[in-house]
Order: sequence, then C-alpha cells, then structure tokens
Amino acid sequence: MPDRHSEALSARLNSKKSSTYGNGVEHSIIERKARGKTPSGSPAGRAAAAPAIRHVRIEEDSAGQRLDNFLVKLLKGVPKTHVYRVIRSGEVRVNKGRAGADTRLALGDDVRVPPVRVSAPTADAEPSVPPREFPVVFEDDWLLALDKPAGVAVHGGSGVSFGVIEQLRRARPDARFLELVHRLDKETSGLLLLAKKRSALLALQAQLRARGSERSMAKSYAALVAGRWPENLKVIDVSLHKFFDSAGERRVRTVDDEHVDGRRSITLVRVARRFAHWTLLDVTLKTGRTHQIRVHLADAGHVIAGDDKYGDRVLNRSLARGIAVPEARFERMFLHAKGLRFAHPATGETVALEAPLPAACARLLDALPAASTPST
Repeated sequence: MPDRHSEALSARLNSKKSSTYGNGVEHSIIERKARGKTPSGSPAGRAAAAPAIRHVRIEEDSAGQRLDNFLVKLLKGVPKTHVYRVIRSGEVRVNKGRAGADTRLALGDDVRVPPVRVSAPTADAEPSVPPREFPVVFEDDWLLALDKPAGVAVHGGSGVSFGVIEQLRRARPDARFLELVHRLDKETSGLLLLAKKRSALLALQAQLRARGSERSMAKSYAALVAGRWPENLKVIDVSLHKFFDSAGERRVRTVDDEHVDGRRSITLVRVARRFAHWTLLDVTLKTGRTHQIRVHLADAGHVIAGDDKYGDRVLNRSLARGIAVPEARFERMFLHAKGLRFAHPATGETVALEAPLPAACARLLDALPAASTPST
C-alpha cells in the first residue's frame, strides 16, 4: 500500500500533463509539427506556400497592357516593389526573352512568371490607396484626359506605393475599365491620357507606335532650359540607352548609333521665348523614350530648370531658395506636357487638347529678366 509521500509524488507528476493528453490532441500537435505545419497565429502560418513557375498565355483582354501592370493584377497581394524587382532581375520572361516593365504584351505572348510568396497583410504592409480625382481636360465614354500635377507618379512602382491610376480607380469604383495610354515622369506636369475601353486603349497605343505617319499621336511640351539655346539646333537625333544604377534607379544616357542597346531617339526643338539667362522651348517628340527630352536637352548643354536627375543641382538649389530668381522661388522641374493631338478611337475625328502652364511655371517666366538682344 503506497504511503502519502508516494501519492503526492504521483500527483505532481500527473499534473505535468494537459487534460487533452488522453484525447489524442497532443498526438495531433506532434504530427502537425512533423509535417512542418504551424498554427495560423504563428509567423510561419501567415505566409502561403510559394507556387511553382507558371506560364501565362496572353488573352485578348490583356493584349496591349504593359508587363508591370499585367503582373500587378495577376499577382494580387505581392508588393509592387517586389514585382518590379523580379522584372529587373530577368526572372520574368516574355516569349523566353528578358523584358522591361514597359514592354507591351501582345495577343498570344507567353509570360513566364517566377515563384512568388504572398503574405497576409501585416502592420508593415503597403498603405492603402487614397481615392483622388484629378483636373479633367476631356472625357467621354471612350477616353479621359487629365492635367496631371507635378510630383505625382502616374502609377505605383519602385519606391512609390501608388499613383494617378490607382487613386483614380479608387475614386471611381464603378469604372469597368481604366488604363493608362502612355506615361509621364513623376516630375512632369500636363496632359495624361487614359482609356475607358479596351478597344480605345489598343487604338490609341497604335497611334503612339505609328510616329511619323498621318495617324500618329502628337505630343508637345514646354521646357525652360539654362542658357541661350542655339537657333539652328532644331532636331536632336541621338540614340538613348536605358539602364539601372547601383541603387536600382532607372537612368538614361546618350550612346553612339552603333551601341547594341541604343534606341534611336528624335526630338524636335523650337525656341518659344528668350530670357537673359534662360530659353523657353517648344519641344515635340518623334519617338517616345524614357526621359528622352530631359536627356537630349542636357546632352546639348542646356539642362532643364529643376531637373533633379539630369540637371544642375547647384542651380536647382538656387532656384528653390529664390536666389537665382529673387521674385520667384521655383521648387519643381519646368517640363510641362502642354499639347496632345490624336484621332478619336471611335469616330476618327481629330482631338486637339491643351493644358495651360501651371501657376508656378507662369510666375517664374514673369519674374525672369528679358533677353538683352531680340531673338533672331
């Protein structure tokens, strides 16, 4: 017969076991750990297993879309910064070849999508997109033209959580279709065209690609550059090469025509107005390369006022502090998409749109001293 000391010892030992031990729950937990599973509240349980490589065939409703926009929609829950990272790394392939974020997808294209891990929202997740409307220059059932302010990206991407298109979609939740026809740099203001139907998107983008023909889309810009622009420099035909620097920032440089990665780029320039130390230019694009105007003008020796990427940093600081032009502080880039002409995608009629200079640009021009000699 056990003594009291043995009974007490037995009770203490038995108290170490959970009341669920005899019901098979402990065995279930052990089996779950052996299979690598964890309760949903643990860190490992918050991420879904990464899928395998997959190939997606482009259907009619996705034809004409940029690769980055297509992937953002396809990979819901994946941060946009990661989408752009896998594109830049070459993990995403189109028809077995590397492709850029701005590659236009065609019907029947094969897109290789690498494995990506989708995590549940956390406290560090990307911020929600605030709805926002922008000044409307023209709108009908087919298209929408906005006057984009400087400092606003047209879409989310590397280092940018959202842009015009994401905010506009939030502001118009009932819109069945809304896509960018083209892009503007974040620092550039002016006319931005969006399509409200897939057929309109394809028709307008075809006009963009048909540069030089009668049915091509014409885009004109106002640019204020430092110095006296040569009167006889009216055509810039210099190839451009797009690359990413060590920090992952997109950059563009001029290259020889024979450069393997160079793309022919043509910019037409006309002097609109001269000032003592500045020239206002009317610029027309014959090709639509990334940062084309900014790089072409800087390469010609005349940087755009306020251009923080290809411009003069000392001059930009002087403008922003009101030193270069005491009567007007200027804290943005003076590049404005002022004119847009195209054939309406439904009627074929010519649509000519204009966006006036923003107030900050107009004030700067009013404050600049006039040229000492009349323009020739």
